[in-house]
Amino acid sequence: MGLEEKLPSGVLLTTVEKVAGYARKSSVWPATFGLACCAIELFQAGGPRHDLARFGMERASATPRQADLMIVAGRVSQKMAPVLRQIYDQMADPKWVISMGVCASSGGMFNNYAIVQGVDHIVPVDIYLPGCPPRPEMLLDAILKLHDKIQNMKLGANREAEITELEQARLRRLPLAVKAGGLRSTLGAGHPPHGASGQPGATDFPG
Repeated sequence: MGLEEKLPSGVLLTTVEKVAGYARKSSVWPATFGLACCAIELFQAGGPRHDLARFGMERASATPRQADLMIVAGRVSQKMAPVLRQIYDQMADPKWVISMGVCASSGGMFNNYAIVQGVDHIVPVDIYLPGCPPRPEMLLDAILKLHDKIQNMKLGANREAEITELEQARLRRLPLAVKAGGLRSTLGAGHPPHGASGQPGATDFPG
């Protein structure tokens, strides 16, 4: 009683991209980078209640050369930034990054000269996970979203075309500007504030 008995004539048709994506998403080894209180929630995600082992991720690598996922859990100081980048550079390709918590994603409450205002200033980030700190269930949801991204990642020339398309989409996005009364879109003069409430300071991001 195996998978082969469920297939028509024992034949399964697929593509190299699908097979490679399935293999990669099922064998992600994290290089944990616990820096603050978010790391406690990260440790809990590996416990028996949430069980990262069901994703094949129970092996938290002590060396970056045997890891392909960096989970940045907590605020990143200016002194820690070059260390984080060095570990990222030593990780095996292809590699991914999850920014866990608001401090890693944007500096959080630490808006000062000592803290990097977003780890994406140091390494490219694939998944941003909000929360202060985010619960283990939120981390599992972020991991599942990353699995979906890995599963559908292109290869070779298709990968280069995908990167170019994503870069062009980023360039086409409307910029944001901080003005009196909150975050306003720069769509044009006299544009009303975003937000369903219509109150001063009500903010929303353009679609």
